Amino acid sequence: MTSVRLPEPRGPLSNAVVASLRGTDPGLAPLPTDDHDDDLQLALYILYELHYLGFDGVPDDREWDPELLAIRAALERRFLGALRADVPIDGSDTADRALEELQLEPGGDGTSSVSHFLRSHGTLDQFREYAALRSLYHLKEADPHAWMIPRLRGRAKAAMAAVEFDEFGAGRADEIHAELFAHLMADLGLETSYGHYVDAAPAEALATVNLMSLFGLHRALRGALVGHFAAVEVTSSPASRRLAEALCRMGAGPAAVRFYTEHVEADAVHEQVVRHEVVAGLLADEPSLEADVVFGIRTTGHLEDRLAAQLLAAWRDGRTALRTGRITPTALDKQGT
Repeated sequence: MTSVRLPEPRGPLSNAVVASLRGTDPGLAPLPTDDHDDDLQLALYILYELHYLGFDGVPDDREWDPELLAIRAALERRFLGALRADVPIDGSDTADRALEELQLEPGGDGTSSVSHFLRSHGTLDQFREYAALRSLYHLKEADPHAWMIPRLRGRAKAAMAAVEFDEFGAGRADEIHAELFAHLMADLGLETSYGHYVDAAPAEALATVNLMSLFGLHRALRGALVGHFAAVEVTSSPASRRLAEALCRMGAGPAAVRFYTEHVEADAVHEQVVRHEVVAGLLADEPSLEADVVFGIRTTGHLEDRLAAQLLAAWRDGRTALRTGRITPTALDKQGT
């Protein structure tokens, strides 16, 4: 079993959650007024992790502790309420239109997205920061989406299972995409253990991971989870191509490049399956969920944009994007950077 330590608290709310999991009870702190607050997002992240690998020293039955579930529900209401306020959905919006919008390339100088920036201007140290933050997602890649399968029927279920089969390595443990990302991290001199970089992650990065857990753990949000999955697959192939090109330019090793080149081809196929079988299949069965699918697509983009803005602002100012400071690679890379 992977060893996962509890993160360092960032305020009274996450401190109360961590203390409870350690066996003490300081009492629940008031909810922060900022719905994108570091303290709130970390507390929610910790509570969600009880449904994944859990934490060292925390009994497995705390996953269903009624008091912790009540805290989680309160945080989810705040998080979901903020998302609905930030991403209003018009009754005329359609899933097809929302997916088409994802294929529009950023304008301007081509540096308004992280993948464009890293391909054209980024340094290997900046890519290490990006990979460290993305590890919170990629080392559990496809896991929350698997919760969708028992909530689908017919062609949507069959197509979703087929895509997930690929994500989990098509029967080969060494080809699981989370394992491929761990190889990328090792190639870049990063620690590869699950959850290692959570203390380095700002609220914007935690929110992108919390979103898929929020959608995945609630059957009522199954349409939003399908939308999230579709958004990931539609945007993955072109972004992965740019990130592979960035790593080649930086002189990274073959394991680092391979993670993204694998996604260029696989996700181009997955995009079509997800659009025409998973999304279309779900809406053929449950047309009333179209607004939820659109919500899932657009909230995914909204939180990704928030994270991109935070990363790019730091890098353009010559600052680290990590809360804990710059990363020292665990081993010298071939270029000596």
